[in-house]
Amino acid sequence: MLDLRAPLCLTCLLAATACVPGLRRHHYFDKKEQPHAASWGYEGAGAPEHWAELSPDYHLAEDGRRQSPVDIRGAAQQELPALGFDYREVPVRMVYNGHSVQENEDGNSHLVVGDKRFKLEQFHFHSPSEHTVEGEPFAMELHFVHEGADGEVAVVSVLIEEGDHNESYDLIWSKLPDDTNRNVRAAALIRVQDLLPQRRGYYAYQGSFTTPPCTEGVRWFVMREPVQLSKAQIATFRKVIFHNNRPVQPLHGRAISESR
Repeated sequence: MLDLRAPLCLTCLLAATACVPGLRRHHYFDKKEQPHAASWGYEGAGAPEHWAELSPDYHLAEDGRRQSPVDIRGAAQQELPALGFDYREVPVRMVYNGHSVQENEDGNSHLVVGDKRFKLEQFHFHSPSEHTVEGEPFAMELHFVHEGADGEVAVVSVLIEEGDHNESYDLIWSKLPDDTNRNVRAAALIRVQDLLPQRRGYYAYQGSFTTPPCTEGVRWFVMREPVQLSKAQIATFRKVIFHNNRPVQPLHGRAISESR
């Protein structure tokens, strides 16, 4: 019998889904919001410091040793594989789920790391950032969530700082869903590749999802160069949702690598 209290890698979790009643993929892969084991959020009784108390399914929020996000400092430079981004244009399919603003992908975009290929499932935003660098937060953070054929998950994080207006984000910002209009669809095409920074250096570490059940076994790639959005663009997003960030978690001896 599977011990639901034991930390599982995502591959094991996905493999167990077919034979263990009630065990399912992380909600990050749901195209529509599904019921959670327990209601959670970012404030009050459902805030991150209480997640582990809300349901036994969320115990990794307290017991996990490879939790995300983290503060990035003391990274060791290494010869790491380049990140290959094969991101295609996609029509607007944006969802407000109460926890973030999410764009659902059609599965035709991919991330390639070394000899491994990951399918882009969705991307979503946090404000302020979840990861910090040398203790400093950023105005926002964009997460591209990918899944390999074996169930392994890779998340590419783009840190967003206040600066110049960024035209690459204009289409998304003009179609932002909110609590009164939770699903926005349009034929206009998002140039997903343009949402990335120009330079592709990154930090890498082993972590988890940053929302319950905080499943571990996630490969994180945090882009070293942030992108800029204007003060007005950041304010526009924060009118929809703000303070949807989990605080940084202890490293517990994990190493953070930095590409040369």
